[in-house]
Amino acid sequence: MTRIFIDSDACPVKDEVYRVAGRYSLHVFVVANRMIALPDSPLIERVVVDAGPDVADDWIAERACEQDIIITTDIPLAARCVEKGAHVIEPKGRILDGDAIGMALAMRNLMTDLRSAGMMTPGGAAFGKADRSRFLSALDTLVNKARKPRLRPMVLPPQ
Repeated sequence: MTRIFIDSDACPVKDEVYRVAGRYSLHVFVVANRMIALPDSPLIERVVVDAGPDVADDWIAERACEQDIIITTDIPLAARCVEKGAHVIEPKGRILDGDAIGMALAMRNLMTDLRSAGMMTPGGAAFGKADRSRFLSALDTLVNKARKPRLRPMVLPPQ
């Protein structure tokens, strides 16, 4: 059964996730290291983890599995979830799959190296209406994809 995990630190699309989850009757875990207001719904569960680096990420990555959808901007968390077969989407609607995650990790590492060397790097563009629309469309597509059983290649015994 498909579940949605939100890495909720500064996630601007929580309300959109709640609407989509309600439409498809999907369970949502909102994971943070502090209390966050949530709508009253049996489908939405607040998970408050201890404060600390990567505690929320670890909670999500340990539970993510093949049919799940993870919403995060955290590239290392995305990589861990993609490795487990989960579907990952950023709040701006970019899907991070096996093809995209390698480039995303390389770019993240490059920017980290540049910042640690003292270079000023550009921040991301502001979140806008087009991003919200792109996210909703991509999330709807991912929900339908995640709910379909994945075909596994048949392995025939040696003859």
